[in-house]
Amino acid sequence: MKTNSRRLVLTCSAIVCCSTYAAEKQPVPPLSSIGCPAKRIQYATFGTIERHDQRLNQLIPADARIETLADGFVWAEGPVWVQNRDYLLFSDVPENTVYKWKECEGVSVFLRPSGYTGRTRRGGEPGSNGLTLDRRGRLVLCQHGDRRVARLETDGTQTVLAEFYEWRRFNSPNDLVFRSNGDLYFTDPPYGLEGNNSDPRKELLFNGVYRRGDQGGITLLTAELTFPNGLAFSPDEKTLYVAQSDPTRAIWMAYPVQDDGTLGAGHVLLDATAMTKDRPGLPDGLKVDREGNLFATGPGGVLVISPEGKHLGTINTGLPTANCAWGDDGSTLYLTANHCLARVRTTTRGACPPAQGR
Repeated sequence: MKTNSRRLVLTCSAIVCCSTYAAEKQPVPPLSSIGCPAKRIQYATFGTIERHDQRLNQLIPADARIETLADGFVWAEGPVWVQNRDYLLFSDVPENTVYKWKECEGVSVFLRPSGYTGRTRRGGEPGSNGLTLDRRGRLVLCQHGDRRVARLETDGTQTVLAEFYEWRRFNSPNDLVFRSNGDLYFTDPPYGLEGNNSDPRKELLFNGVYRRGDQGGITLLTAELTFPNGLAFSPDEKTLYVAQSDPTRAIWMAYPVQDDGTLGAGHVLLDATAMTKDRPGLPDGLKVDREGNLFATGPGGVLVISPEGKHLGTINTGLPTANCAWGDDGSTLYLTANHCLARVRTTTRGACPPAQGR
């Protein structure tokens, strides 16, 4: 979901913190020019780590800092780590672009257009949003403008995985996660439609959560959420967590996963509605660590939530924060925070997607 529509210059943040620039985008210089990798880059830092429960000390070290890696995006989203290539991919939704960030090289364009291939000019959020890798390491994208989920093949072509439910086009698939058996789960809020819920092109009367079977076939899992957004499985895949980015009911839901892959009756894991009154952001993307703790973007930054629903603390960026992803050896949490790409080193670890073939 996008909450900021400013045009900003793209710049490397080895020497600058998250900030706003009113200029055209410019190429990012390689970081090797400042002594990388022989000398560790000193990135600017911002924000704070808020600790509400001592259990957070076992997950995030006392000296952890939020490092700015790159800056100047319009609305950064959907980060995913490509472990065999040691780089991160992420979306800039309004710019219709997937960027690549690599240590010592900075940011470069990976895919453009990323989510809208039409020829009619349009505004809003046309680009890709959530990104992930399948079991063969191929990039899979939620494409707002084209209103579908697609897979990028090694030859650069795209294969459509999901575009219709019962002969009606999806609203704008937003976030996605694979189960280990190959089933793909994704959310479908209206944020990619220029008129959102009131857009005349909206064909579905609800905003749903879906499953695409490994061999195809789309199942509606729930239509009870007003604005379903980020989602992630518990480590044992017995629970699916789904964020609802509704300012009137900003919650994270926990659904039991049935043997056939459908969902049982869910319950509210945490309600953050009160936090939205004085902190920017809503429940959005999320990831889970190996112990089952949620790292969920929401009011103020990234909320760390225990499997029981206890709010342990917040990685407070002070910015609307869209999504996060585990990277490196699984102990780095990468953040897309409004116009910034950032990271936090952690003590805990999370699972990275399979290695990419491209």
